[in-house]
Amino acid sequence: MAQGQENAARMTRNEPPAALVAYWSERLGGPFDNAEWRPLAGGRTNRLWRVTGAQRDLVVKLFRPEAQTPLFCNDPQAEVRALEALQGIGIAPEFLANGVTEVGPSLVYAHVAGTCWQPGNEVADVARALARLHATPVPTDFGRAPAQAAHLRQQAREMLAQAGAAARAIAALEPDPRGDTALPGKRFLHGDPTAGNTLVSGRAIAFIDWQCPVCGDPVLDLAVFLSPAMQVISGNPPLSRAEEDTFLDAYGDVAIARRYRALAPLLHWRMAAYCLWRAARGESGYAEAAAREVARLRAAR
Repeated sequence: MAQGQENAARMTRNEPPAALVAYWSERLGGPFDNAEWRPLAGGRTNRLWRVTGAQRDLVVKLFRPEAQTPLFCNDPQAEVRALEALQGIGIAPEFLANGVTEVGPSLVYAHVAGTCWQPGNEVADVARALARLHATPVPTDFGRAPAQAAHLRQQAREMLAQAGAAARAIAALEPDPRGDTALPGKRFLHGDPTAGNTLVSGRAIAFIDWQCPVCGDPVLDLAVFLSPAMQVISGNPPLSRAEEDTFLDAYGDVAIARRYRALAPLLHWRMAAYCLWRAARGESGYAEAAAREVARLRAAR
């Protein structure tokens, strides 16, 4: 079997491609000697394996550049810059190495103990961890998130235009622009802090999957964690209104919480549009997720 065919066959079986194993074994040596590669759950965007050997407990990430979406980019170099900037802060994995392999861009970081956030864990802990992130200096070469509500509207409209007949009902729910406000913040954003990307160990919080960090307003990060759709995609029920209030109180910035609440209808509408865009491409779970987001949007109107 040719090398390319073997790599494809191994990926189908959720095994690491031989070329990926060979690359990191040659690059890093010791930690990969006689190591066990186990696929990690999740991986809707990229592929991940936990690599355990005699020396280290690591994660190898293999990027799929084609997995980029209108709201969430998938930039290997941006993830490297984010992890390097966050070393020692305690809310991101320890970055070890990155490279371009025969089967795609890849990086290695230290495995982080914990489980994905789920009901029963504290929403306040996540809010405080995001506040710590947003207080961290932003790398100068980060991209910029939308700074005007009009940009969010345009993103939603463009996604709905590509989402088929089901989009018409959601398009009709576009919030009144008179409630719009600017997004002036220029903070270090994770970009995709879903419950599935939030690891909990006791009361400690760490975020993973840093492939779409940006400089922008904190409400965009808050909206992802608070999104009913993103909670459903992470395997959880939507948060209650009481949990949302607890989260925003714990975040500790009254002005940002007020701005989030003012923009919530638009943010829910935009997320519903995104979920329909994903569903139109045959991705499982997103039709239900869109329905949950629409339900919250209707309640917020």
